[in-house]
Amino acid sequence: MFDFVSQPWFIPAIVVVVGLPIVMIILTELNGSLVRNGGRGSRLVLLLRNFVAPTGALLLLLAQTADVGTPTVNWVRIVATLFGFLVILALLGGLNLVIFETAKSGSWRSRVPSIFIEVVRVILIVVCLGVLFSVVWHADVGGLFAALGVGSIVIGLALQNAVGGVISGLLLLSERPVEIDDWIIVGGERGQVVEVNWRSVHMVTVDGMMIVPNSALAASTFMNITKGIYPFYNDIYMQFAIEDPPQEVIDLCVQVAAGLPWIYSGEDALITYLGKGKYEIEIPLQSPLFNGRSIRMFNARIWYAARRAGLHLDREWGDPFQTPERLLEAVKTFAGALYLSSSDVEPLSQRVSIERYADGEIIQRPQQVPDAMRYVITGTASLTYPAGGGDIVIETLSHASVLGLTALTRQPTVTTALAVTEVVVLKIPVEVLDSLVKSRPDLARDIGVELDHRRALADAALKAVGVEAPEDSSMIA
Repeated sequence: MFDFVSQPWFIPAIVVVVGLPIVMIILTELNGSLVRNGGRGSRLVLLLRNFVAPTGALLLLLAQTADVGTPTVNWVRIVATLFGFLVILALLGGLNLVIFETAKSGSWRSRVPSIFIEVVRVILIVVCLGVLFSVVWHADVGGLFAALGVGSIVIGLALQNAVGGVISGLLLLSERPVEIDDWIIVGGERGQVVEVNWRSVHMVTVDGMMIVPNSALAASTFMNITKGIYPFYNDIYMQFAIEDPPQEVIDLCVQVAAGLPWIYSGEDALITYLGKGKYEIEIPLQSPLFNGRSIRMFNARIWYAARRAGLHLDREWGDPFQTPERLLEAVKTFAGALYLSSSDVEPLSQRVSIERYADGEIIQRPQQVPDAMRYVITGTASLTYPAGGGDIVIETLSHASVLGLTALTRQPTVTTALAVTEVVVLKIPVEVLDSLVKSRPDLARDIGVELDHRRALADAALKAVGVEAPEDSSMIA
């Protein structure tokens, strides 16, 4: 009755009927988990689920029959060949996943060019297919490999110059001495790399696009100045009025350059006075990559800084923005906060000034006594406190906010006021502020109240990130 249990096909059939669904379920769940977690092995799992497992099950069943097919078509061998090919792809895919795709950034495995991997994969597939045909079909593949070897030698000798360039390119890609955006010097030409491929390196120079073959690059000496340990200096030429004192211009340029985000730490800009109001500014940068951006930012910020300092960039005399009407309107805006009567507005407008700051400029520096009290007219700025993990924002300053509260007490502040957008402020010099406070005690009281308020904001902001606040409340202004 149960003779079929003893049949040789019974156990393989049970394995296929029971095992295949279980394997399919496991692989499906594994693939879903990899997709959700961003795993790299999803394609390999799909190959195993959709092709390897079903083909293996079919082969197991066909192997229990006696020579399925006609004398000229043996389906067992055909399916065995297909299954072997799929297993080869799966093994190579798993090897690539373990060795290369999961490699850490910067390791030798991550630097291996993909073309190397593809070439080796093709060679392994050809070799494995040869072994597969030898095992399944009993084919003599020795002659094939010999022919391939001889053919490779002939082709290599015929194309040795071209192949040499390709090999040089592949080695260059493997070592990665040059990457996109690097600045290099080759044969006296300096340029920025925009493309690196297996044949050549493309770089942009002052004269245009320069294409350097990898074979030439590998056979010569070149310099990658982006990866150097010294700063890269760019050159900017500017002209001020001859009447502007050179030392004032030099100090201003050094200060503006120091505020650039790409400045090389510990180095100051080199300013050379060339005579007749002309200056050469050399800014030390972390990398030539920031050359263009630093020039654009410096040109914009020096425009604002020169007008605040009363210097005449491009020999332009006067600031059309700072008109008597605009000054009078600004003083009227803050007349209530300064306890001014209608008769006090016009005289005070002649003793104050309006300043403008570009976005990203520092309005108030830490560890310095403010030289004036400033009311924000337009724009947004942030008041930050330096901490180990970065700057902590104490308060966002906008219209009618006050900066430089410690100018009255002649105390430095530990905070930095940074312009988030273009900021326009009404500047009240410290000597003018002293005279206002002497005749207006309520103004002194308001400054004290604002100091306490800002201290409370600072305590809350610092406490939220676990930083201990400074003891002196005036240093948060």
